[in-house]
Amino acid sequence: MPEVHTRGGARIRYDDVGQGEPALLFIPGWCTTRASFQKLLPRCSAFRRVLSVDIRGHGESEGGGTDFDSTTVLEDLLAVVETSGARHIVPVAMSHAGWWGLDLRRALGPARVPRMVLLDWIATEPTPAFLRAVRGLQTERWSEVRDGLLQGWLEGLDDDAIRRFVRDDMGAFDEAMWARAGREIEAAYAREGSPLRALAALEPMPLTMHLYARPESHDYLAAQVDFGAEHPGFHVLKLPATSHFPVLEVPAMVAAGIEALVSAREVPIHASAVPA
Repeated sequence: MPEVHTRGGARIRYDDVGQGEPALLFIPGWCTTRASFQKLLPRCSAFRRVLSVDIRGHGESEGGGTDFDSTTVLEDLLAVVETSGARHIVPVAMSHAGWWGLDLRRALGPARVPRMVLLDWIATEPTPAFLRAVRGLQTERWSEVRDGLLQGWLEGLDDDAIRRFVRDDMGAFDEAMWARAGREIEAAYAREGSPLRALAALEPMPLTMHLYARPESHDYLAAQVDFGAEHPGFHVLKLPATSHFPVLEVPAMVAAGIEALVSAREVPIHASAVPA
């Protein structure tokens, strides 16, 4: 498995499969691993090169033995890109990994990061309830808050395999990592306001697709549609999935949406393309 040595001697490991640029850079969010892309990887790598990373301290990547923050993770991701030799990349960022996607665009520029794919992110300003939750992860109540978040993200899902995956993958992270996640997510929203605001500040704004399933709120979708009307490079597609994990529920549809954005051509996205 490819790996790169970064700050603190940590080894950051990643998959490197497929051929063709721009390469997709799969970035899992806090407190999950690149295994969350397990159903997406073979579908996307059939069309182009895919780099799928375990971020620092997650999965098969080492933590370096000390505390770290979002800046350290960004440095790791930049090291992966440079070591891989990829000249042009499209970040495919799960949830709050979108902040690293934005930072990669800032660091590498529009020529090397012309497009972005965001997966099931809070694209607008966060609700007070969400901010209370990320703050709660930084307290002695962290496990109670974590369990509440996981339960909410899986609400309405009957797929026992996905439920087990989320429980075993995300549930395996300890108090320190969940507190770190809460700290860094809270800081990002405080600094940027919202992902849409941060996107609009990029010049030029990258061609961007947000693929999401939750929440069901009409107002949430309408806010993104309105943003896209003002910024024609932004596209949003609400997927027919019930959980916070469409990459696991409807990977064929997610892969089709990614390829449509990256290739800039029409790719059929059918509700029937929901795998077993």
